[in-house]
Amino acid sequence: MSAVTKTMAVVVKDVKSEIRTRYALNALVMFVVTAVAVILFALRGDTPSTVVLAGMFWVVVFFTGMSGLSRTFVSEEERGTSLTLQLVASPGVVYFGKLLFNVALTLTLILGVTGVYLVAFPGFVIQTPSIFFITLFLGSLGLASAATIIAAIVAKAGSRGTLYPVLSFPVVVVLLMTVMNATVKALDGDPLSSATVDFLVLISYVMVMTAGSYLLFDFVWKD
Repeated sequence: MSAVTKTMAVVVKDVKSEIRTRYALNALVMFVVTAVAVILFALRGDTPSTVVLAGMFWVVVFFTGMSGLSRTFVSEEERGTSLTLQLVASPGVVYFGKLLFNVALTLTLILGVTGVYLVAFPGFVIQTPSIFFITLFLGSLGLASAATIIAAIVAKAGSRGTLYPVLSFPVVVVLLMTVMNATVKALDGDPLSSATVDFLVLISYVMVMTAGSYLLFDFVWKD
């Protein structure tokens, strides 16, 4: 069986497990609804600026992602299936399988948050869709790549619940600042060319994070 087939088998396994338990999806939905409701209560009808809206958007995405993506490898440790994965698949296969699943989950999360924001906040108007959706795609790749390796590290630790967000924020702070800046440009109606630097930063972040995580994963996974 080829590496691609094995990688897709890992993705299918995680998708089936998530459909059966719905742990991550339920956590994501509840956090998004709660966070947006709190923001609406805090605003009290005020219309925030595009900078504030973009910041709140990605803060909700970040903390919601932390509640769902942290289970990537923890669930394997809890069910006792991590040893089985080590025996039947190489570290690279496991890493990219988990990464693809996290990318799909992150894209679903971000699209869901986008839909909620478009309904809940009248000022959240996407005037340059090209910037916005490229930012969403690259941001999803970056967040998923960082979350995958951090989840693998945290799964081996004892204090899993508190350790994940503590480790995640310093790693993704550059990503968050960049996607916030690009999202502001999308909401303000700036031309696509104005976000070129932001896109290059995001692409570089994804490449460095994915390559570094792939090289480190063998040591983390078999530790």
